[in-house]
Amino acid sequence: MDEKTKRIYVPMTETGFYILFCLQQPNHGYGIGQQVKEMTGGEVIISAGTMYGTLTKMGADGLIRFHSEVEKRRLYEITELGQEVLSTEIKRIERLYKNSKGDK
Repeated sequence: MDEKTKRIYVPMTETGFYILFCLQQPNHGYGIGQQVKEMTGGEVIISAGTMYGTLTKMGADGLIRFHSEVEKRRLYEITELGQEVLSTEIKRIERLYKNSKGDK
């Protein structure tokens, strides 16, 4: 991961995190939104504008790519770079959690 990508995506927004997390399997925007809503018990709802704006930006930055189209829905998947960014963020969150509990 280059410095520009790191500067833009680490730390990640909650929206960006959930989108990358959900794209470990090919999915479309609506499917991601439904999965996030379910995963968070309705606490996180990603609006269509935020979803598609984020998907466009992540695609342009190489974190995700077009996978296929099914019934007029574009499916996306995470790239190797996206997986690296996601893994970095998960490690950061785990460190924060560990530190908040006073673990060494």
